[in-house]
Formats: sequence, C-alpha cells, structure tokens
Amino acid sequence: MLKSATGKNGGFLSQLAPVGRETVQDRVYGELRRALIGGLFEPSQVLTIRALADALATSTMPVREALSRLVTEKALEALPNRSVRVPPMTPERMDDLLRARILTEGEAIALAATHMTADQIATVEDILAQWDDMRERDKVVGRELELNQAFHFEIYRACGSAVLLPMIESLWLQSGPCIRAAIYAFSQGDDIDTAQYHRSMVAALVARDPRAAREALVGDISRPFTYLRDRLKAEAGLLETEA
Repeated sequence: MLKSATGKNGGFLSQLAPVGRETVQDRVYGELRRALIGGLFEPSQVLTIRALADALATSTMPVREALSRLVTEKALEALPNRSVRVPPMTPERMDDLLRARILTEGEAIALAATHMTADQIATVEDILAQWDDMRERDKVVGRELELNQAFHFEIYRACGSAVLLPMIESLWLQSGPCIRAAIYAFSQGDDIDTAQYHRSMVAALVARDPRAAREALVGDISRPFTYLRDRLKAEAGLLETEA
C-alpha cells in the first residue's frame, strides 16, 4: 500500500521544487523560438537582454537563460558585450542549411508518404486551401509564413520518426530569419506561387509516392535559398564594381 504523501517529514511532496520560475523560462524560450522560426528577427540583428526583457514583460534572468539555450542551438551568436545577434546571412551558411534541410526534411516527407492517414492528408489539404484563400484576398507575409510552417510540420509529424522532428525544428530555427526575407520578396512580385510545390507535395502524398514527395519538397525549400544566394552574390559583385 502506498504511504500518504503528507506523512512523516512531509512525504515526497516536500522534496518537489517549485516550477514557477522554470515555467517563465520555458515561455520566454518558446516565444523567442517562435519569433526566430517566424522570421521576426533579421539576419545580423543584435538583441539585448534588457530590450527583450522589457518587450516580454519579464525579468532579465529568464531571457538570459533562453538566449543561452538558443546560442547552444546555433540559432543565435553570443557577442562580447553580453548581447547576442542573429547569425549573418552568407552564401556558405545558406548552402549548409539547405543541404541539411534537404537531407532531413526529404527523408521525413518520404516516410510520411507511406504513413499518412486520410484524415492527416485532409488536414494538409485544408491548410493549402487556407493558403489559396489568403493569396486571393491579400498577400500577408506573416500569415503566409504561419501557414507554410503549419503545412510542413503537419506532414513531418506523420513521418513516424521521433528523431527527425527535433532536428528539423532546429534547422527551421536557424533558417527563419533568412526565409522571411525571401518570402517577402516573392509576395511583392509576380514570381511562381510557392503553393504549386505544396500542391505537388499533396498529390504525391495522396498517391503514396515517396520519390515524388521528396522532389516536390526539394523544389519548395530550395527556391528561397537560391534566391537569397543569388541576391547576395549580385550585391557582392556590385560592391566590387563600385570599389
């Protein structure tokens, strides 16, 4: 029979530590993580603990610890003056991120193509319908990013791998600041609608075709990286010409 938790010496309840402080830290970390994945911070942007604490209406301690976690995850870089910055956007960094994303996300969608249920595919199709409706009414970059993330992770969660998902989340965390810049540029122009790749992905999932699903995904995630890499190279060439 189990002994009472309120027995001698307060029982095991007296050994439990308060969780309030940890909860605040987790919330701060979660909000900063969401902001990075959503591209709310720009590449090379410097972030100070005090400014973030004021914006989040909290003390500096949970912000400092959340930033430390994000630095460990390579989403941020520590600076000598106790501030941090979003890593600069360079062709080498983007090539590295794209290569890793193709490997992990390509495998995840290939697995999902053989695992997804009809209900899960219907959810993905509903997200795609919301995307089309949003673009017909107005191009809202923030909403487009939100739907894009929801679309991809609905698929990845169905892959059946507990190892791949956190790896993918980490790569999105590092990619977010770059991707927002590309999506914003696409939304201002008449370039090919990204949803065409999403439609190809859905068709491949319905057909349970891992190869086609992977190919459509690679086309989707390569596009913004290619655009940004070409833009950086063009800007570098212009600077050399001016010099």
